[in-house]
Amino acid sequence: MAIASIGLTGGIGSGKSTVANLLVEQGAWLVDTDAIARELTLPGGAALGAIARAFGAELIAADGALDRERMRARVFADPDAKARLEAILHPMIGAEAEARAAQAGGRPVVFDVPLLTESARWRQRVDRVLVVDCPQALQVRRVVQRSGWDAAAVQRVIEQQAPRARRRAIADAVLFNGEATRLAELARQVRILWAAWCGSASVVWNNER
Repeated sequence: MAIASIGLTGGIGSGKSTVANLLVEQGAWLVDTDAIARELTLPGGAALGAIARAFGAELIAADGALDRERMRARVFADPDAKARLEAILHPMIGAEAEARAAQAGGRPVVFDVPLLTESARWRQRVDRVLVVDCPQALQVRRVVQRSGWDAAAVQRVIEQQAPRARRRAIADAVLFNGEATRLAELARQVRILWAAWCGSASVVWNNER
């Protein structure tokens, strides 16, 4: 029986966005919760007032957006600050994600959720969980190359996220996107998985390594 929703997750630099785009090519309706979070904190974003009240106006940059670098430093240094920020953002993200999912028009919905492993609510919301996985050292190299961050900054982000083993433990399927994985091979694996979950096939495919 075809499923209605997939929760897609993976650590920073794992290639999750690439897999999300491949799923869209197969016919999925994508709801990107990270993109929603960014929109909520752009100039005029719905979350900015609550963030300014909770953390101070100095966390709002001159252009009216959230000062993401300053906020990142704050939450890395203070777990309570991280919890307060999540208490503001997560309900807003959840509501907007559901509103966007309602526009799917019957297509299977892929919820791209970086912190899905940490969220029991998201795990209960989706029919299947798909994890994109790769070695931690490769995560660091990819993010350094694409963002210009230094390796230590990337490592701090990784340490804030669920460990690889924990993500894999909650997965219904794992796509391994390692150093030698080519886009064509990743696309082939996505097509197999899509057929199994959202087409006529009944076997759940799993590519754990």
